[in-house]
Parts: sequence; C-alpha cells; structure tokens
Amino acid sequence: MNSAGGMGLLGISAMEERVYRHFLRNPDTPTEDIHLLLHTPQDDVRAALERLTELGLLRRADHGNAPAGSLTATDPEIAVGLLTDRRLSELHHELQQVTRPRHLVAELRAEQGAHTPSGGGVERMTNLAQIRNRIDDLAFFAREEILSVEPYKALTPENIEHARPLDKRCLRRGVRIRSVVLKEALDDPPTASYLRELSAQGASIRAASDIAERILVYDRHTALVPADPADTSRGALVAQESGLVASILSLFDKIWSQATDLSHLLDDPAPDAIALSPMELEVLKSMCRVTKDEIGARQLGISLRTYRRHVADVLRHLNASNRPHAALLARERGWI
Repeated sequence: MNSAGGMGLLGISAMEERVYRHFLRNPDTPTEDIHLLLHTPQDDVRAALERLTELGLLRRADHGNAPAGSLTATDPEIAVGLLTDRRLSELHHELQQVTRPRHLVAELRAEQGAHTPSGGGVERMTNLAQIRNRIDDLAFFAREEILSVEPYKALTPENIEHARPLDKRCLRRGVRIRSVVLKEALDDPPTASYLRELSAQGASIRAASDIAERILVYDRHTALVPADPADTSRGALVAQESGLVASILSLFDKIWSQATDLSHLLDDPAPDAIALSPMELEVLKSMCRVTKDEIGARQLGISLRTYRRHVADVLRHLNASNRPHAALLARERGWI
C-alpha cells in the first residue's frame, strides 16, 4: 500500500504494513509459522519482521504470559510518530508534504480493536475474502479444538493446497479436529484422499448423507454460520455470544452422533498401507523427474506401453486424480 491513506508515505512497504497490522490484531504472535497465515514466502516475512523491529514498530513481548519468541506491535500513536520523525529527517525538502497523519492513528486503532475478543456478540461479514481471512485467523490461533460441518461435494486442488498447511499445523500442535462431510464427497478421489490424509494424522472425520448445515466452531467459543443458509453468498455470522455458541455446539453434537466414521465407509486400505512394487516405485520417481513418458521408459529400460501401464497402476494405488497429485501424495508419505 503506497497511498496517502496507508503507511507507504512513511517509508513502509506493503508487506511490512501487512505484517504490522497483523500484530495489532493479534498481539504476542509467535513468528515461527506466521508466513503460513499470511500465505507469503517465509523469507519475505522474515525480512519484514527484521525491518519493523529495527524501526521500533515491533518489539519482543516481555510479559510473563507471552510465548517464547513472540512479538507485539508498538502502539499506533508511537509507531506513527517514529515513522513520521524518521521520514521528516530524511526528506527535509518535502517537509510541507509530510505531516503527522493523525487519521492513520485512528485507522490503526480501529484495526487494533477489530479482532479483540469482546466476550460476546454477533458480527455479520459480507465480504467473502474477509470471511476466508477470518477463518484462516481462527484456525491459525486455535488452541484446543476445531469442529466443522461442511456439505461440499468435492474439494478443488486449490482448496486442498490452501487448507493443508493450516490443518497440518493444527494437528501437529495437538489441536483436535472433528469434521462431518457429505458421503457424496467420498466419491471424489482427491477429496477422499485428503480426508484419509487428515484422518491418518489424527483428525476425526465422519460422513453423513443428508447434511445441509454449514458450521465452524473454534475452541468452543467462536462459531461461524451462514447469514442465509439458503444463499451462502450473502455472508457469514461470527458469534461469540455464549448462549448462541452453545446452541450451535448442540446442533454439531447431534449431527456428529448421527454420522458414520470415515474408516467404516472406505473399504480400501489406508494410504500409508498401500505398497508399490519395486518397478512401480521406480516409475513413480521417474514421473517426478522427467516430463515425457518416452524419456522415462528409456531410462528404465522398458517399453513405452509398459511404462504407461505402470503409471496408470501408480495413479490407481495412490487414488490420485493426475500425475502432479500422485507426486504430491508420494512426497508427503516420504516415498520419494
């Protein structure tokens, strides 16, 4: 952002401003995995953190409850003052154009309070991008449990690649995940494969044949539901009011109790139990290494027809929709 309404005028890049605003919304954030939440290369985020710390806009959290290595944002009044003074000293010839932007303090203070828990209430969100960002925030900072009812019929590769890092991070940190999906979703190979993957990593997945509800609950105190169940494009309601959240939890428990565990619906072996033959494993490695079947067949000393038959067998064993999907699954299981 380089407009007069943002921090670009004060010598802050768009990435640095984005990181600073994140810490205003989420004080004491550990820096280890923040790039996952921002969907930004880790080196870019690290560079922004270093410069913001050097400028005094971020500082090490010094109170007893802060996680080790976490940072907190300098108060907007102080931050804007530091940046303004720095800019004025560097640009004497533009002194009349660079004034202390008090409106920016108000804007940053508003954002500082945007994600501050209020202890209750319901917020309506209509911007789909903001809803997705809020969901990412809640998943990133979940500490105990994530509950969901999602009646999708299939996940796109983009959906899966977006969700995988946050889901894996939650499970790695010991956050419980319980999810109910449509049985119909299990007919889509990439979706079924991803659900198996989550289950193998510790998530509890169940399926039901007739769910229409859409529910997300984080740590049993924040719930998201559609503003209009018949038209999800009309936005979402974010609830922290205890009575409403309790009702949503009761609905989830009812749906969960009537759903069937994933392991009872999938008859084929779990992904990690699938074994490839030595030749199939070599073909799998070749698929990830070369772009043409002719080259792979020649390198392995087999006919093109045999090579392609092995490729088809590998895709079937992995339940992969295409070659890139097969390569991704194989890397995650440590096969290549």
